[in-house]
Amino acid sequence: MATSITPAREDSPEAGELVPTRRGGYHVLTRYDRRVLMVMVGIPLLLDVLLIWWPTVSSILLSFTNWDGVGSVTAQNFIGLKNYQFMFSGYTLFWPAFLHNIIWLAWLALIATPVGIFFAVLLDRDIRGTGFYQSVFFLPVVLSLVVVGFIWELQFSPTEGFINNAFGLVKSGKLIDWLGNPRINLYSILIAASWRHVGYVMVIYLAGLKSVDPMLREAAKVDGANEIQTFFRVVFPVMAPINVVIAVITTIEALRAFDIAFIVNQGKNGLELLSILITNNSISEASLVGFGSAIAVILLVISLGPIIVFLSRVMRTAS
Repeated sequence: MATSITPAREDSPEAGELVPTRRGGYHVLTRYDRRVLMVMVGIPLLLDVLLIWWPTVSSILLSFTNWDGVGSVTAQNFIGLKNYQFMFSGYTLFWPAFLHNIIWLAWLALIATPVGIFFAVLLDRDIRGTGFYQSVFFLPVVLSLVVVGFIWELQFSPTEGFINNAFGLVKSGKLIDWLGNPRINLYSILIAASWRHVGYVMVIYLAGLKSVDPMLREAAKVDGANEIQTFFRVVFPVMAPINVVIAVITTIEALRAFDIAFIVNQGKNGLELLSILITNNSISEASLVGFGSAIAVILLVISLGPIIVFLSRVMRTAS
């Protein structure tokens, strides 16, 4: 009597393959599992290549050309390192914009971020109305930077703005043009950017503080440490992963700053930033796409520093 063999279903273990695990065992990966993995990994990878890596590589290649954005790039468009030579030696706006980004980073790192951490520490003490205060401080994060720029542009208005009227400068006639004076407009915009950044840091750090083991604070209290000593000697070191995340976020926020400064005066008259130089050179009447790409490459190289630190920290923690 002939014996028939029923073929294994595609989603059955018999149709799969043994895949070793970290613990030395094996689990079965069926054909269906492989297809699901291909879809789940393939689609995000394709989007990542099309939306991130392809534009990045294209910008690097275009930085060696004088392409104006019209037509296709030909061999005659390649000019070597001339864009970079002009950027560092002949382009008068590059170094002021670079300095403004450094000031932006220093302001966020030394003023806005510590204020956000301070608010998080206060709200972590479960004071009355904690939920209300969290909502108030987090509200600017919900708003786009464009809206934030419009709000603060109204606040800094010389005659109708709240700030000049609150200080009585309108009645005295000693008006301060907060956004028109190139000596102070950068710091005025930094106040507006900090309004949003403080709430963002506060929420992230508050979530990290909630995960700290209460026994650590109790042990420090038993040892006679006050609240300040407990935070800097116990809580802050334990929050090292969150500290790295906040440092990376602060750095990236400072380097990619664009919206608020562009809303005020298109990033001119003391508000020049690297991101604005990229935009102005790429979509201006001159259409210096190649030169704008060169500035974008420099900004990319600068941004890689905190990104590499963050990824190395994450991979070290995972391993």
